[in-house]
Amino acid sequence: MTLETAIQGLCDLHIHAGPSISKRCVDALEVYQNAAAKGYRGLVIKDHYFPTMMSAQIVQKHFGQAEDAPRIFGQIVLNNAQGGINLKAVDAACGMGVKLVTMPTVSSAHHIQAYANKTFVGGGKESVPETPICYLDEKGALLPEVEALLDYLAQQPEVVLATGHGSPAETDVLLSAATAKGIQRILVNHPFCLVNASMEQMVRWAGMGAMLELNACDIDPVSSFADGDLNIVGEMLENIPADRLVIDSDYGQNGNIEPVEGLIHFAGFLREKFHVSEEQIHQMGVVTPGWLLGLNER
Repeated sequence: MTLETAIQGLCDLHIHAGPSISKRCVDALEVYQNAAAKGYRGLVIKDHYFPTMMSAQIVQKHFGQAEDAPRIFGQIVLNNAQGGINLKAVDAACGMGVKLVTMPTVSSAHHIQAYANKTFVGGGKESVPETPICYLDEKGALLPEVEALLDYLAQQPEVVLATGHGSPAETDVLLSAATAKGIQRILVNHPFCLVNASMEQMVRWAGMGAMLELNACDIDPVSSFADGDLNIVGEMLENIPADRLVIDSDYGQNGNIEPVEGLIHFAGFLREKFHVSEEQIHQMGVVTPGWLLGLNER
């Protein structure tokens, strides 16, 4: 298998595309057309403030009707702009065919603390400050609204639960509860960048059945915002099976590399820097994310 063959059918679960209150280098249609030109099978549009199913469905209807056209999906992120951990918003999103339901990102207390003295490139211009969200109580248990959310998602097997920017402690409790309730499609966002999980925690989460992201934006030196420790990337690749890892771009920032070009470059970077095999790249970029999106079996 060549690298070109390995990346045919890529599925990118983490693309920041406009319209958005954040400046983006591409909109949903532009990134879809780029993905189609490179033989993608699937992509997910993410916005920290608004659900993206509407953009995804319009693009699919008007530009993605060919038999071999990629599927484009939307997601909802449970930040303050959506009312936080808001089951009503999630229910409406599921009615619109949402693919990823993501725990708080820019509204997460852990995120806000991490960016207390610096600017988050994915943020937008807002006049109302964020109210920090931590979804554990003082005893370290999930809040009732999170338990209700997980009960609901357990009945939506086609929907992916993504962990957002919560702390390792929040993520740990969330994953334990989610897997106990039978939720199978789980994606851990930024496990060591921003979330700052330990290797022990990441290995445990993978062992519980969650898939862990390797984000090009955080890792590949071609990115304008790469700040991830490459030594940790190497440890993840050594200690976590390829079928529990997902490569995605997390691109779309204004002034950064275009998402489709960026993910393809990242696949080559992993091969050259870490000697990741073409088979592993195919697993992490095509098979596993394709399964999360319901496009193929594991």
